[in-house]
Amino acid sequence: MKKIFLVFSLFTASFAFSQSQEVKITPDNSWFKAGLNVGLPIGDTADVASFTVGADVRGQYLVNPSFGIGIASGYNHFFGKDEAEDFGLIPLAGFARYYAQPAGLFVGADFGYGFLTNANDNSGGLYLSPQIGYHNEKWNFYGYYQHTFAENDIDIQVVGLGVTYNIMF
Repeated sequence: MKKIFLVFSLFTASFAFSQSQEVKITPDNSWFKAGLNVGLPIGDTADVASFTVGADVRGQYLVNPSFGIGIASGYNHFFGKDEAEDFGLIPLAGFARYYAQPAGLFVGADFGYGFLTNANDNSGGLYLSPQIGYHNEKWNFYGYYQHTFAENDIDIQVVGLGVTYNIMF
């Protein structure tokens, strides 16, 4: 896991620092994204949770018209099933996205740490969330897979759908 994190960090940092020009933050290249997501737990997570809903916030900088990097966070609430209690996940991640066209298909991934709330003897772990979706100037609609490799050999896995609204600044 540490090697994967190191490779991803170096890859993302190389794009961030590869520009020789002065970085100017404009509405054309800097976006705040806010949205909602819903998901279905899979794997072992499906044994303790029936459904998840969440909020998603992001800050993105477009390195060029096709590639964006940024930071992501939010909150995902897992509704416990049977005798299990509800719990939450707060991701803190960097992300990268590739946009094939100014409007259309995009692919990306979030990579960071997922903090668990209301989870006994477990504070969280490595967080990974690949995504594929459609975007235009104002909206992003996407499908995602979310995996948190938490402590004590607990894997939190979800597949779902999300939408974010872009606010240029």
